[in-house]
Amino acid sequence: MNTLSEKQMRVVIVGATGMVGGYALRYLLDRNSVAQVTVIGRRGLGISHAKLKEVLHRDFANCSTLAEALSGQNAAIFCLGAYTGAVSDEGLRRITVDYTAEFARVLRAASPDAVFSFLSGSGADPTGRSRMAFARYKGEAEKALLALGFPRVYIYRPAYIYPVKPRKEPNVSYRLLRGIYPVFRLLFPGQVIPADDLARVMVDVAVQGTGERESLIFENRDIRSMAESLNRTTS
Repeated sequence: MNTLSEKQMRVVIVGATGMVGGYALRYLLDRNSVAQVTVIGRRGLGISHAKLKEVLHRDFANCSTLAEALSGQNAAIFCLGAYTGAVSDEGLRRITVDYTAEFARVLRAASPDAVFSFLSGSGADPTGRSRMAFARYKGEAEKALLALGFPRVYIYRPAYIYPVKPRKEPNVSYRLLRGIYPVFRLLFPGQVIPADDLARVMVDVAVQGTGERESLIFENRDIRSMAESLNRTTS
């Protein structure tokens, strides 16, 4: 694993306007070991920070023009996605699979030693046999990432991501889950993860690493365990 001294890390994040990506951005900006955070998105964040660099990019189906911005990056955190039902099936696959693979392709060429952290989802099925489109497409995206040859790929498969702060829920199911969350968390603790805890883990692993060349998949239980360890360390 590359050894980086303080303030050398350069990290790129996609999906920083989303729930998990937003927390990840905050944690990256707070890390002393991160010198620059490049946010790539379709719209501006409306914030300023000495470490922050924003690159507006509207067409993730073609990321070739991002080669310069992606050069010299040490890690990428990819949180771009869409909720099932919010877009057509074709749109869901395009966002989940095509956008991920295209961005990763350009990053791999521009920064061949970069770490890639991918926000997948519980039940992701690389075999393509799942009846759930979300699971098939997340699995397909995982396969595409692993095939690109990154030295380290970290894949996160959270279950229900609790928003922590109130927001406009994307559908009825999420409104219901938020309403019953206190009970659901007690009955099924292994099926929930707060958004800020998930983001903290993604940032910590991307910045600190976990070992030599490797590709690791973190299920919800793994993410919870890592978050609990981090929370104990920082409390």
